[in-house]
Amino acid sequence: MIYVLKCGMPLKNKKQIISWCLFDFANSSYSAVISAVIFPVFYANQVVGNETGLGDLWWGRAISLSMTIVVLTSPFLGGLADFGGIRKRLLFIYTLLCVSAVAAFSLIHRGMVIEGFTLAVLANIGMEGGFVFYNSFLPEIAEREYQGRVSAWGFAVGYAGSILALIFALPLVNRGYFNLTWLMVAVFFSVFSIPAFLFLPKDRKDGTGIIHSASKGMKYTWNTFRGILGKKETRKFLISYIFFEDGVNTVIVFSSIFAAATLGFNPRELIMLYLLVQITALAGAFAMARPIDVWGPKKVISMSLLIWIAVSVLSYFVQTKSEFWVIALIAGIGLGTVQAAARAFFTQFIPLGHESEYFGIYAMVGKSSAILGTLLFGYMSSSFGSRRPAILSISLFFLIGLVYLQFVKGGGPNIAAKK
Repeated sequence: MIYVLKCGMPLKNKKQIISWCLFDFANSSYSAVISAVIFPVFYANQVVGNETGLGDLWWGRAISLSMTIVVLTSPFLGGLADFGGIRKRLLFIYTLLCVSAVAAFSLIHRGMVIEGFTLAVLANIGMEGGFVFYNSFLPEIAEREYQGRVSAWGFAVGYAGSILALIFALPLVNRGYFNLTWLMVAVFFSVFSIPAFLFLPKDRKDGTGIIHSASKGMKYTWNTFRGILGKKETRKFLISYIFFEDGVNTVIVFSSIFAAATLGFNPRELIMLYLLVQITALAGAFAMARPIDVWGPKKVISMSLLIWIAVSVLSYFVQTKSEFWVIALIAGIGLGTVQAAARAFFTQFIPLGHESEYFGIYAMVGKSSAILGTLLFGYMSSSFGSRRPAILSISLFFLIGLVYLQFVKGGGPNIAAKK
């Protein structure tokens, strides 16, 4: 990505674009180690106990509660960021909350169900809530005709961060040093997020006071929400998005638990499995960066959702580890492209100067999807005593999202990007 930026591509704020992508590199250590691979299995199996699916249920509750809080606060905070001019400050506060909670994971041991649950909720609020402000920088640092590929670069660099963090975690997990693993993630996230706080656009000095901004922001965000619902195409896109993002979030949250509990993957194999997913996702995100602009994000999302439907159905029937390795390879191809294309698609609906509150609504919709999916998976797992019906049910979210997306006008090729 840095090589491309140095080769004369007509992008403004190249230093800001690089630092914006590096923040994705930083927080992906959390996404990989805490959200997806190691901590879910550690918490469900070793802290709670997961013989009957109880660990699945508690982990699903933690994710659902944290996402509920993000959903309720994101629109308000998005408006506050715009009117108070404190977007960067809020990003720092949320990042600090996440890093601090992850570092405190090192104090958790067997039987500390409530303590682990509380810290997991706080960490996830810090991580997911911060994305409201992180995403809202995109329209400011990249021209409209290049936002698709810059969005994809962010995800691609994030996958590289996931890979590096898992490589660092591998020797620690092999030796059973889980406490040091959580501390490693906290340090990784902290260090690589520094460029974003140094080089991303500064907070405005003309912002109003916090209380006035909060009041004005709530009113304005409510009006924004009503305005968005009144825009037919934006509303249809968000309905589609809430369904297919539900599937993506749920698969990410429970994939490692499924592999460990259903197919017997050990921690080392889980890391290697996720590394494969990240490598293929990294390749897929870079390969699809330009097509998002040239083909249009709608077509790219549709292709990715077909892949996700296949992954869900195949996972229901999988019997061996080798078969699941193949499924993971397929999943990696569609992982980054669907999220990058969705973010690029949504930017087409945003009026200039309203990025933060629009991305607040975007986060609210996206994160609310994780509430239902994770609760459903945990409930079905504990009810059936098997994760296969739970993983199969997720395919419905992808299918509904795919069908509804076809009725959304827009998302076509960018004429300027084709030239």
